[in-house]
Amino acid sequence: MAQSDDMFGDDDYPAYTMGRAAEITNSSQDFLRRLDEAKLITPFRSAGGHRRYSRYQLRLAARAREMVDQGTALEAACRIIILEDQLEEALRQNEEYQRRHQADAS
Repeated sequence: MAQSDDMFGDDDYPAYTMGRAAEITNSSQDFLRRLDEAKLITPFRSAGGHRRYSRYQLRLAARAREMVDQGTALEAACRIIILEDQLEEALRQNEEYQRRHQADAS
């Protein structure tokens, strides 16, 4: 498989321009900038300085858009999403630890 083919399956590859990211998340470019200011997502920068977003970042942005549309303040929505993401990662690590511990005990 060519290296460029690998990028299509990579959720962290910065494949989307700001304009396309705004379209996909049904938001404005200003909203995406505000998510960066709130430290929910930090877009990658191209050699020319343009913002580029990954699929993972677009999922977070879409979740923030939903929450804001439902009346949650932007800062609160970002904090909730960050905490949810941290919890999901902690649970994943715990599950991995449990599997390794059980395999070692066998």
